[in-house]
Amino acid sequence: MNACNSTTIENGTELGKNYSAYALVFGSVMTLGLPLNAVSLWILVRSHGLKSPSAVFMVNLAISDLLLVLSLPTRVYFYATCTWPLSQVACIFVTMLFRNNIRSSSIFITFICVDRLLAVVYPLRSRHLRTSSNASKAAALVWLFVLAVNIPESVIFSRFLKNNNISLCFEFQSGPESPLNYLLPVLVFILLAVNVVCTTLVSRALRSHLTDSARVSNKVNVMLIFVMNLMMFIVFFLPLSLAVLIESWRPAFTSLICLASVNCCLDPLLYYFSFDGFWRRKEDVDSSHAME
Repeated sequence: MNACNSTTIENGTELGKNYSAYALVFGSVMTLGLPLNAVSLWILVRSHGLKSPSAVFMVNLAISDLLLVLSLPTRVYFYATCTWPLSQVACIFVTMLFRNNIRSSSIFITFICVDRLLAVVYPLRSRHLRTSSNASKAAALVWLFVLAVNIPESVIFSRFLKNNNISLCFEFQSGPESPLNYLLPVLVFILLAVNVVCTTLVSRALRSHLTDSARVSNKVNVMLIFVMNLMMFIVFFLPLSLAVLIESWRPAFTSLICLASVNCCLDPLLYYFSFDGFWRRKEDVDSSHAME
């Protein structure tokens, strides 16, 4: 008996309806996210390359979102048919792709926020720190971090699948005894705090006119970037993190995973507002300083 049938017997028809809704949400995210992020990545690489730290972080964010989108067809199939047709290794691989997006996206979004803070509030003092080389090294460390976390997670996941039906592939959650269970909440809380501090400092600098930020030509766009970053955390990442910690939220865990996946469809807006006329001029100035 597969996961859908067994749960339907226990909870009536509610789960069947939920599974159909999950398939619809993941299918919609896949349909929108694939072209949006593929085009965004092409524009970022073709027009901006890896010549500025913000471009490096945004290219990596787009790659992270594309990896998420590539993992969605199997989720759509699973929730549409309530079966898992592939191997245990494939189930682990696809699950890790999905989990890595939440972690890497939250980190790259925070890097973008910190980079914008330095560019606006400390443009001269940070010009040697804000280099594409340093950004590439930071991005490499992020990928090493998420891959390192995959090793113990994959072991725990493998044990779960051996003791349960393979059709429970996407129903896996780390047990409460696993310290990895607290990794996502701690990471999201820390990064959210960093984003709040950056937003506050930039807002204060733009209002006070005490720094080079007084020459920013489009302050609305600047603040919009920070507001969008905060929205990503509060709307998409924070609810899922709280569900890990709050037991009463556990029944909504898969629904919150659906919500978190939507973030990949909105990231292209961040690229658009980050690379308007002001940021292109600013990055050109920063690049010329870096070459001096």
